[in-house]
Order: sequence, then structure tokens, then C-alpha cells
Amino acid sequence: MTIAIPSGTAKPNDQPIQHKPLSFDEFLARYGDDNRYELIDGEVFDLEPTGLHEEVSAFITTKICVQIDATGLPWFVLQRGLLRPSSIGMTAFRPDVAVVDRDELIKEPLWSEQSILTLGSSIKFVAEVVSSNWQNDYARKVEDYSVLGISEYWIADFAGLGGTRHIGKPKQPTLSIGTLVDGEYEIQQFRGNQIIVSASFPDLKLTAEQVLRAGR
Repeated sequence: MTIAIPSGTAKPNDQPIQHKPLSFDEFLARYGDDNRYELIDGEVFDLEPTGLHEEVSAFITTKICVQIDATGLPWFVLQRGLLRPSSIGMTAFRPDVAVVDRDELIKEPLWSEQSILTLGSSIKFVAEVVSSNWQNDYARKVEDYSVLGISEYWIADFAGLGGTRHIGKPKQPTLSIGTLVDGEYEIQQFRGNQIIVSASFPDLKLTAEQVLRAGR
């Protein structure tokens, strides 16, 4: 997930961050080569790639790559590429895990030069791994990814950080899987030893705990 960078806060290299909202081109010039950041409505967010966050992302990637290879579909996993929806203004999401349809890339105007996607039809699956600022994963991205038509969206909340309205009370590690139905996500939640259900990858044989603990 993401944490916003307040105006005037220094970057890790002590370069101050611009106070005014950034356009996509400005964001790309400053952060295009640094996959730690994404842009939402002109505001830069730090993706907080902690060690366990990256382990969970890598575990999901590994298991999905096996499924893609087994099916022979023209899909591949893109990690940290930018999704810049043309309909959402000064925004460039950077999903933790994204499954891309290679056959759709011919329609992408920026792909041949940069790993930037603009069309929801290019993406078959996304996963976000939750960090301290969980609101974007549970609210903003649920809405925007559904509008883009991305058929499956995972929210891997390995530390149980999300609000109680999203994961219940008491809060606990939860894998939320949204399946797109009539333009909206129908969300199922999985915890502990529950076997997850994925419409995109029906042969996955994983428990929620295996995903959330990165197979430990």
C-alpha cells in the first residue's frame, strides 16, 4: 500500500518534494526510474516496500507465474510498472503485482518506449500488498480498478492494518479477493487455513495464510 509524502518532506536523498500537485510528466521526470512511488491526483505516495511487503509480493508473483505457464495463456507478470489511466487525470498507479495480456499491448501507446500501461483491457489481474496507509487499497483502487475493467483484484493485508469496516473486528491478517461482476467487485475474504478462490487462476491451491505469510 502507500503512504503520502507531505509537502516539504525530504526524499531519501534529501531533495525537497515539490509543494504543488505534480502532473504525470513531472512525476515521470522525477520518479519514473524509482519504483518506490506512485501518483494519485497529483500527490506522490511512498509504496513503503518493507521486507515482508516484498516477500508477499514475490510469493504471489511466483505462484501466479506457475499458473500462467501451465495454462499457456499469453500473459505475464509485470511488477512495478506504471498504470496511467487516461480518464483519471494526474494519476499513475504502480500495482505491486499486475498480470498483463501480451496480445493487448499493441493498443498501448506508451508501452514500446516505457513500461507504462493506459488501458484496463491490458491488465487481467492486480494485487496490492497493504502497508500503513491502507485507504487507497481498500477504497480508491477498488473503485478505479473496477472502472478500468480489471477482472480480479487482490488486497493482501498481511498485518491486518485495514479499517474494521473492511476486515472486521478484531482486525486480523486478511486476503480480500475482488471479482468483477457487472462493473463492481464482489469481494470475498480469506483468513488462516481457508483455501482461496481465484476466478483468474482456479487451479491455485493456496491458503490465505500461505499468501499472507509468504509461504513461511
